[in-house]
Amino acid sequence: MLILARDEHFAWLLGEAPPPEPLREAPGGVEQRRILRWLRAVSARLGAAGLLGSWLIVEEDEVVGLCGFKGPPDGAGSAEIGYGIAATRRRYGHATEAVRLLCEEVGRSGGVTALRAETAINNPPSQRVLEHNGFLQVGARHDPEDGDLILWSRPLVAAGEDPGSPGADVANRR
Repeated sequence: MLILARDEHFAWLLGEAPPPEPLREAPGGVEQRRILRWLRAVSARLGAAGLLGSWLIVEEDEVVGLCGFKGPPDGAGSAEIGYGIAATRRRYGHATEAVRLLCEEVGRSGGVTALRAETAINNPPSQRVLEHNGFLQVGARHDPEDGDLILWSRPLVAAGEDPGSPGADVANRR
């Protein structure tokens, strides 16, 4: 399940406040503090612009990861997503399900025509998450901090669009 991440959630995950709901964090935490601070800031900027930002990935009241946008959609309506699962909760399908739910949520809300993602070239599990959710490899790049990356994209079905259209076929493939 995805729960829209609010500032109270980030405060809790950063150890600044008690949990705002009956949630518990996966053993070992869900993400590094510097990443949580960055996600909190991105989510606040997106929220101020009237856009959704980040979601908690929850399994039976346990926060097992996070997913969301890395920034606002570009001029063409394409937005980059990211996701991460707590080290103690990987390989249970949480990322695949979270990306599926994220794609559905974004598709329903409208305004975003495609989703993009990047994976490290040496991260086959994350690559499989995207492949299972209809993302296609569209390129590669080198990042000085993250190394060689594979670029991915997935068109979204617009509300009212025929699911049999060419773009919908790619978007619905799992």
